[in-house]
Amino acid sequence: MNSTPGGEQIQADADDHGHVAVDVTTLDAELIEGPSVATPDVAEYALWLGDDSLILAQQLGAWISRAPELEEDVALGNVALDLIGHARSLLHYAGTASNRTEDDLAYWRTEPDFRSLHIVEQPNGDFAHTIARQFVVAHYLFELYSRLRASADATLAAIAAKAVKEVDYHRDHSNQWVLRLAHGTDESRRRMVTGLSDLWPYIEEVFRDDPLIDRLEGVAVRPSSLRPAFDAAIAPVLAEAELEIPRGFVASGGGRTGKHSEHLAFLLAEMQVLTRAHPGASW
Repeated sequence: MNSTPGGEQIQADADDHGHVAVDVTTLDAELIEGPSVATPDVAEYALWLGDDSLILAQQLGAWISRAPELEEDVALGNVALDLIGHARSLLHYAGTASNRTEDDLAYWRTEPDFRSLHIVEQPNGDFAHTIARQFVVAHYLFELYSRLRASADATLAAIAAKAVKEVDYHRDHSNQWVLRLAHGTDESRRRMVTGLSDLWPYIEEVFRDDPLIDRLEGVAVRPSSLRPAFDAAIAPVLAEAELEIPRGFVASGGGRTGKHSEHLAFLLAEMQVLTRAHPGASW
């Protein structure tokens, strides 16, 4: 499973852990009915998207009881739940290629096996940092799922058709907060500017193409093809907020090939600790 010290024990644990049932919620029938089994390449692509949603949902969950308003506690919690739903569907489909469940993939992989983008791994920071991350990711996901609805892969198309309706709300939610923070107090504006500046170096990786996409012509969405629509969608929001697009260095990225930021390991340790401490448990 990995080549790090203790990797053999991790592999043994993963093989023997049994099924971990975290709830009794089932996936939507239209996403799992029929004999659909992902090819290795399609499974890898589903991991890309599923891991992005899973990691971002874990990040947003940390705001519950800590958001600046009670209503925002509920809003961010609902966004996180939507993303968990997307992650479950995508990881379920990815797991069909290797006979693993979505729980296996969420809780029993190690850091190099994840395929999340660096931008979703960035710490929450203050509320403005979180909104800056949501603003970028929600707009990207909306453009992605809008296009993925036309995928030649029926399962990916069905997942996208459901997800795009939810990320449209996520997009509107982040737009409103960008405007509110930018036109609020001097301090809220300063924090919004800082949040965008800190997150912007990670945007290039979002739209970077990979050889996998060449092998999935008609199935996957080419990331670089989404950039024009993304730029066009965020431009009026930034203009109304009187915010400029940050300039600066470009982060190297590497999440799609298992090269992650320093933050992911800590996040996974927290996310996976209960399952690994009580393998086979159900509640």
